[in-house]
Amino acid sequence: MDRLLLEAIGQWVGSPVLNHTAIGGGDISLAYRVNTKSDVFFCKVQMKHIAYDMFKAESNGLEALRRSGVILAPQVYSCQKWGEGAVLIMEYLDSKRPSESELSKFGEQLAHLHQQPASYFGWESHNFIGSLPQSNTKDVDWSNFYVQERLQPQIKMAVEQGMLSSEEIPSVEGMTEVLNDLFSGLKPSLLHGDLWGGNYMISSDGVPYLIDPAVYYGHSEVDIAMSRLFGGFGAAFYSAYESNIPLDQYSDDRIRIYQLYYLLVHLNLFGRSYYTGVMSILKHYF
Repeated sequence: MDRLLLEAIGQWVGSPVLNHTAIGGGDISLAYRVNTKSDVFFCKVQMKHIAYDMFKAESNGLEALRRSGVILAPQVYSCQKWGEGAVLIMEYLDSKRPSESELSKFGEQLAHLHQQPASYFGWESHNFIGSLPQSNTKDVDWSNFYVQERLQPQIKMAVEQGMLSSEEIPSVEGMTEVLNDLFSGLKPSLLHGDLWGGNYMISSDGVPYLIDPAVYYGHSEVDIAMSRLFGGFGAAFYSAYESNIPLDQYSDDRIRIYQLYYLLVHLNLFGRSYYTGVMSILKHYF
C-alpha cells in the first residue's frame, strides 16, 4: 500500500499505522494485516469501480451474521471509498487448522443460523457472489426465486459470454415445474450464501467465524451444497449439522441443483473448465 493510503487508514481507525504485511489467498481483493499503535486490523483493498458497493454489501452481510447471535463474523470498523476503488477495515483474527470438535461446533452453529426464520426468500438489497451481481428480489415462492433470481441471471450471462448456447438452456417454465416438486414446503433460512472452505475460519482460540458472505434468506441446504462442492468440511461438521437439521430423501437432488448455481458462477468467472459440471446437472434434471 502507498503512504497516502496508510495515512488514511490510520485516520479512519484513529491510530497511526506502524507497519503492514500482505496476506495471500484472495481472488478479488488485495488483503493486508495492518498494525497500528493501538490495534491490529485486517484490510481489503480493491481498485475496481464496483469495490465500494461490494464492500458495503460484505459489511452488511457480516453484520447480519453477527446479529444472529448464533455464530461469529469479524467486526467491521470502516468501509471507505479510495480513488476509483475502496477499502474495507475489519477485525484481525489469527486462525488455526480446525480440530474435529471445532468442526462439530461449527456445524452446530451453522444449523442454528439456518434456524433463523423469515417470511420471504431474498434480502433487503442486492449484493454480490464473488465479483458478480446477485439479485435478491423478495419472493414467497422458493422455486420461482431460485429460477428467477439465481439460475436465470447466471444462465443469461453465460450465454452472452459464449459459455453456453441458447439451445442448451431449458425453459424457465420447465425448470420451475421440475423444482416445484423438489422444493415443496421449504422455508426461508438465513444463509451465508457462499460457504466454500475459504469463507470460514477457526480462530486461534477455537471459535468458528464466517467471512466473505453473500447473505440472503433461502433454503438451508444451499450452504450445505456449496460446502460440498469442492471437497467438504469433514464428517464431524456434517454430523453435528444434521443432528440439528436432518436431511431427507430429496436432499441429494436439491443439493446438486443448488450446486448448479455455483457452477454457473464459476463458469462465468473462470471459464469453460466448469462447463461439463453445469451441463451434467442441466441434462440430468431439466
